[in-house]
Amino acid sequence: MSSIQQEIDERTNLTASNKFELLLFRLGVAKHTSHAELFGINVFKVREIVAMPSITEVAGAVENMLGVVNLRGQIIPVIDLPTVVGCVPSSGLNILLVTEYARSTQGFAVESVEEIVRLDWGQVLSAESSSVAGMVTSIARLDGDIANTRLAQVLDVEQILRSIQPEEPEIDAKTVGPTLLLPPGTLILAADDSHMARTLIERGLTAMGAPFIMTKTGKECWEKLQALSNELEAQGKTIHDKVALVLTDLEMPEMDGFTLTRKIKHDTRFQSLPVVIHSSLTGSTNEEHVKNVGADAYVAKFVAEELAATIRKVLSDARIKAS
Repeated sequence: MSSIQQEIDERTNLTASNKFELLLFRLGVAKHTSHAELFGINVFKVREIVAMPSITEVAGAVENMLGVVNLRGQIIPVIDLPTVVGCVPSSGLNILLVTEYARSTQGFAVESVEEIVRLDWGQVLSAESSSVAGMVTSIARLDGDIANTRLAQVLDVEQILRSIQPEEPEIDAKTVGPTLLLPPGTLILAADDSHMARTLIERGLTAMGAPFIMTKTGKECWEKLQALSNELEAQGKTIHDKVALVLTDLEMPEMDGFTLTRKIKHDTRFQSLPVVIHSSLTGSTNEEHVKNVGADAYVAKFVAEELAATIRKVLSDARIKAS
């Protein structure tokens, strides 16, 4: 039991050092090459790894959905991950990755699992311009910044799940409520590495009537915040004259949301800026991490009403503190 607790503590401590653990797996041979590339998913998303159980096909299931499995009394949908990303397994779908994402549980069928590696988010670079059919958010340099490093593609779970269930959520003024009243001249600074997530966030903020600046990584958001601060300081103003709130994802290349939040809260220029973490990493453990780094609120992806309500509450609390 003590060794299990030690492992939990070690993984918890990773959030304090811009590090994370990546589960590496293979999906088979890519259609246009002879290679079986490495793919990865954050260990925090993985509930368990099991040998592929018997799958029950579901009548009328959507494309890329293999069916469902009964795992200790829970019915879990199974997604054919190789088909989603365009790979062909050589030895079949042998392993089921059971994941928890945005308050839902699903299984991803894969060919094989390789290992778990511990990485710094600085080893992970955005794949915005080179992703596979929009299904990859970033590329992990497994051996660091060296020539011929092994590479792993970090999958965009938001995009994958949205491709399986493509119905678009309703995001309009009726959904998110009345126009958000921000202090004059201010906006929301947001960060998320998933193209799909950014699209939904932008739609939500637009429906709220909230001006915003969208960035793609924690590092980009931090650099933008510092640049704005420098510009405002030259005008005799502070960051509060431009930014009302920071909205950030957790999993992002180069700098994660935990590190971004810590940097904001430890900098005297920014520490009173409200920070809302908006993440698919759900569960009490991750919510506790959020509190520890000083974020003002946490909201799970993606329910537009909940995101809007959280932003309104945090801004209201900030106004009360300032008065």
